[in-house]
Amino acid sequence: MTKPYQRPSADEPAWWFICAGGDIVLDAEGLPPHGRLQDLPLPTLDEYQVIWLGEMRERSCYLVLADFGDDAFAAVGEFQSLRALVARNDDHLFSMAARAKQVTEFVNTHRFCGRCGARMQAVDWELAMQCNTCQHRCYPRISPCIIVAIRKDDKILLARGSRHRPGLFSVLAGFVEAGETLEQTLEREVMEEAGIEVKNIQYVCSQPWPFPNSLMMGFTAEWASGDLHFDPFELEEGDWFSFGELPETPMAGTIAYKLIEATKQQITAASDS
Repeated sequence: MTKPYQRPSADEPAWWFICAGGDIVLDAEGLPPHGRLQDLPLPTLDEYQVIWLGEMRERSCYLVLADFGDDAFAAVGEFQSLRALVARNDDHLFSMAARAKQVTEFVNTHRFCGRCGARMQAVDWELAMQCNTCQHRCYPRISPCIIVAIRKDDKILLARGSRHRPGLFSVLAGFVEAGETLEQTLEREVMEEAGIEVKNIQYVCSQPWPFPNSLMMGFTAEWASGDLHFDPFELEEGDWFSFGELPETPMAGTIAYKLIEATKQQITAASDS
């Protein structure tokens, strides 16, 4: 069993996910630094917390917890938003980077026990933090979230949220609440945000979305009944759009893009049948 706090050897080829303040170090090629520790211009890692994340492309992946504004890694790259990796449309790379960011968030927000307030300690044999005073143990938190592309005849429902940049439209999404199934969440969120009912719900795919710790579970669905009435607290505008007149939508590599493409394929298949 590989322990999360094992230290890498100097001659081990590896990927280095260096995170601080929600950002990650990317090299001149837009990738996390990769190679043998002895060949990279990295500072000594004795002063940093290093966590083994798993393997990608037959190489170990290590998280290095840096400090915000730390310039010790300038020789290998610069800190950038993790969103820069989305555009590469590389699911494996983005998933590992997402894991790095979420583990960083977990460690930084679990330094003290939420039950008794004592200092938490890292568990040696698994990725967890434990309070040795009251024995409370915590694991990295994942927040499940549904995201759904809805079609009506040959059109797709797209909306612009208050947190979207001007001009960008996407599909609907929402967090799962306690006691809900994914299907119940989908139906509730669509009714709350758009005022319509849906049918023929189909699972498509999932994607980790570390902003800060979501797991997006993607679906397609069809309009069943109701007129559009958007929740003004969640959405600023939206409508049914034909695929020949789409507004700006999320970039390739996002689950929203994949759901929009899946809906386009469904409409094409329906028209050909």
